[in-house]
Amino acid sequence: MDLTLATPVQYVPRVGPARAKLLAKLGIETVHDLLYYIPFRYDDFSIVSPIAKVRPGETVTIGGTVTAFHNAFTKSGKKMQEVKVSDESGTLEVIWFNQPFLVRVLPVGTIVRLAGKIDWYGHKLVMSSPSYEVTGRDPVNVPPAYSAISPIMTGSRPVIQSLHTGRLVPVYSETAGLTSKWLRGRISFVLETVLKHLNDTIPESVQSDHHLVPLARAIQSVHFPDSIVRSETARRRLAFDELFFLQLRAWHERRVWELSKKSHACRIDEKKVTELIASLPFTLTDDQHGSIKEILHDLTRTYPMNRLLEGDVGSGKTVVAMIAMYVAHLNGLQSVLMAPTQILAEQHHKTIKGFLEPFGISVALITGNRSMNQESGIRVKLHPGILVGTHALLSKKIKYQRLGLVVIDEQQRFGVVQRGTLEEMTKRGNTPHLLTMTATPIPRTIARTIMGNLDLSVLATIPGGRKKIKTWVVPNEKRDKSYPWITQQINQTGGQVFVICPLIDESETLFTAKAATTEYIRLKSLFPELQLGLLHGRMKPKEKTEVLDAFRRGDIHMLVATPVVEVGIDIPNATIMVIEAAERFGLSQLHQLRGRVGRGDLQSYCLLFTEQGEERTLTRLKSMETTHSGPVLADIDLQLRGPGELFGTRQHGIPDLHVARWTDTALIAETGKSVKELVASDPSLTAFPLLRDKLGESTIKTITVD
Repeated sequence: MDLTLATPVQYVPRVGPARAKLLAKLGIETVHDLLYYIPFRYDDFSIVSPIAKVRPGETVTIGGTVTAFHNAFTKSGKKMQEVKVSDESGTLEVIWFNQPFLVRVLPVGTIVRLAGKIDWYGHKLVMSSPSYEVTGRDPVNVPPAYSAISPIMTGSRPVIQSLHTGRLVPVYSETAGLTSKWLRGRISFVLETVLKHLNDTIPESVQSDHHLVPLARAIQSVHFPDSIVRSETARRRLAFDELFFLQLRAWHERRVWELSKKSHACRIDEKKVTELIASLPFTLTDDQHGSIKEILHDLTRTYPMNRLLEGDVGSGKTVVAMIAMYVAHLNGLQSVLMAPTQILAEQHHKTIKGFLEPFGISVALITGNRSMNQESGIRVKLHPGILVGTHALLSKKIKYQRLGLVVIDEQQRFGVVQRGTLEEMTKRGNTPHLLTMTATPIPRTIARTIMGNLDLSVLATIPGGRKKIKTWVVPNEKRDKSYPWITQQINQTGGQVFVICPLIDESETLFTAKAATTEYIRLKSLFPELQLGLLHGRMKPKEKTEVLDAFRRGDIHMLVATPVVEVGIDIPNATIMVIEAAERFGLSQLHQLRGRVGRGDLQSYCLLFTEQGEERTLTRLKSMETTHSGPVLADIDLQLRGPGELFGTRQHGIPDLHVARWTDTALIAETGKSVKELVASDPSLTAFPLLRDKLGESTIKTITVD
């Protein structure tokens, strides 16, 4: 069959169903995926040398004929394959270990290219365990081996037209059953057969302005470059494409949202809003005032708000959302606030109810707990006010009337995405305004790139009066000294302690890490005078509630838990956060956990226990000692670890990059500027049909401005 970019990879010759399953583990399912499976490094086998001129320590490619082959054994009993390869200048011995099958691959008379390091073995020069490439098997009238390599001369340096030797050889991430050598063969095949079908969708003007090489050449060169410079130029082109389309798609989603959705436009009664703010028992920060202004402006528009409110733990996101819900109520609209856990929903309900009930607004709680819903004594279908709850708010039994505002807290923790949530909650009529909130810091470089499809408000200021949490990295040798100090703090201040372990049971992993169940038993013996509690994700909701209630009352002095406490746990009397195996967490998650303490008037502390002594690990953890800003910590983590490990609970919508890097802020800015210039000159992309096809032409065609 004729291959296209969309052809399933199993139909590529020498792949088949079995290898297709292995390729799927690498994310390769189509011919297009195979083309874009980029090598992570190159072996430099570009120096081609006659055998007589090789020197110890060199990494070279030689070519010649196999003149002898026999299996031998080393003194330790390992099987060794000894091969003699000759060209017109001399003979070199080549050795492999534990590869007896080579006797069938490289019989005497085989014409072969070999690439590897020249070194001493005993008193003779050898090439050890090289890459090999068979070029012929006719032992009669064999041409001189150096000629058999058939170099193309570039200046005085030969560049070999081969896959595994005589060039910069690509090395790919592998999986069991698939080697880089096999991948090179299949990628070379599809390059020859389908590369001509690849459309270069980036406009020529953009390519020219940003000095980009043509796409086909970039893909060819990134796999089989003839120089490192060309590989870097090719990789830059592919990274540019990836970031360009990511930002263009974000722009397109925003445009579709604004032009296709209708919402209830609210009138802002500034006098009543001011009265509500004045009734609060605290003063709003400048960030809160600014975010409220942005959100209320969104509510006045005829298309729905789509805004993310990001703020550290304790920055006051709930109050900001509550004011928006109050405005929706003043306009005769329902509002809902949905939280990922019952604990967090109850906390939000208590806060909002306390602020709004004096203004005659009913605030109801809806969770999966039926008895709790019955106790609230409401008829949801007719409830005119504000509903706070868990995913139970998505129940088909709830028929919303004039739903005007949906607030989703820690939305990435739900098993549904934004659009799916809205589809469940709005069966007909106008789309409600949408406000999502997160305390998980998003690095600024990522936010600028992927948040083009929604607006972003940031609460970077913590309300006044809160003391900074003193944070210390505690190496293993100082662990024992910390326990008497913890006891002293509890006795002197009456504070309480969180102990966070990354696992529930030790059996969950082969790696050494603290497990909550085991640590709970150990700490009970270390602190016999204290009451300890245990909390983890496998406990039933009722059990979790009982443990947390006991902790709130002060019946439990020390709570040993997994990161299940990362959000929604508000214990003002908790003053010490101990995090075991801290190196296993990203800085953003450590910052989230640290935010569980320091919520009262007492000085609070965070102890980061680690058994790792690696300098890079300690440098990363020690940034927690001096930095208390979530976004700044997220940027530090991005620089040190990359996005793959950045999010303990991954932000919805943050994609993996395959070629580009989130740390390449210059290229992110460059592609962002390019997208803005392009859509400013042609918002409908009329002059760029290939771009329209890539984004979804039918969607763009149907969108018109009223």
